[in-house]
Amino acid sequence: MSQTVEQKLAELGITLPTPVAPLANYVPVVRTGNLLMVSGQVSIDGSGKLMTGKLGGGVDIETGRAAARLCAINILAQVKAAVGDLDKVVRVVKLVGFVNSTPDFVDQPKVVNGCSDFFVEVLGDKGRHARSAVGIAALPFDAAVEVEAIIEVA
Repeated sequence: MSQTVEQKLAELGITLPTPVAPLANYVPVVRTGNLLMVSGQVSIDGSGKLMTGKLGGGVDIETGRAAARLCAINILAQVKAAVGDLDKVVRVVKLVGFVNSTPDFVDQPKVVNGCSDFFVEVLGDKGRHARSAVGIAALPFDAAVEVEAIIEVA
């Protein structure tokens, strides 16, 4: 019998956090048909600690990758809250990663790989997706990384 997404997360030692409540006038997830549009999730851990700072300005690539991985975990927490069962995920369709960067930092794709690699590790081929990785001057609350997602569900 194949492993469930929850079993894979447990095997990796990951407990999904309580989804972060919206910080402004938006909803965390909108479902249209079989697609979930997941609002941008920032690099906040289960204890509420936010990974902050600029890539190229004190935050290194590995720390940025860890921040992007946290974004992926938070995306999955929002998906679970929206549909109740992570095994309903058909595929990750697209990610857009925003990296808080200095003007001369050009390795945003390496940072957002922290999110992409997590989805492939947990979901296998269902985790492969289209993606953009964008460097920006600032993120809310000085978050290091924010990622939004489009997820197809059954």
